[in-house]
Amino acid sequence: MNIVERVKNILLKPKEEWPVIAGETTSTAELYTNYIIPLAAIPAVSMFIGWSVVGLPFVGRISMTTGLTMMVTQFVMALIGVFVLSLVIDFLAPNFGGEKNASQALKVAAYSMTAAWLAGIFQILPMLGILGIVGLYSLYLLYLGLPVLMKVPADKAVAYTVVVIIAGIVIWVLVGAVSAVFMPTPQITIPRFR
Repeated sequence: MNIVERVKNILLKPKEEWPVIAGETTSTAELYTNYIIPLAAIPAVSMFIGWSVVGLPFVGRISMTTGLTMMVTQFVMALIGVFVLSLVIDFLAPNFGGEKNASQALKVAAYSMTAAWLAGIFQILPMLGILGIVGLYSLYLLYLGLPVLMKVPADKAVAYTVVVIIAGIVIWVLVGAVSAVFMPTPQITIPRFR
């Protein structure tokens, strides 16, 4: 299945798409190359454009060097974050009556992130950044995908989802902290009004 069809299906009819995904044999390399990398690039590139080219209202733009550094760091950390989240999903599955399966855990981590990655497009115009809240739909996708791919009983799906979300928040905070180490001090260019 191509990326456009998968994105459309996972967003518009996730209940039908998760069983299809569960039945696929997709290698880690294929999943990263054909899905994770292209989608994880959306928020990183959008942030670069929004902060370095368009600029922030009343503040200005950050330098291209800073913007590129931020873009690359965000992109790499997103790739690592998805993998770490999949490890957590796999590790926790037996605690909620599910089955350990690293391949299925990576698929649920990757495909559930679809809405969040696509919502990153709003960073192109920093004033619209608040619209990125639609990315929270990814939490619902996670809730639907965990029981199907990790074989967790329906009565334990909510608890499993909540624990994975909490672990995910911790992961993203740690990713943010690591990212901050690599971020240069922003050099802001303030627009001149004549």
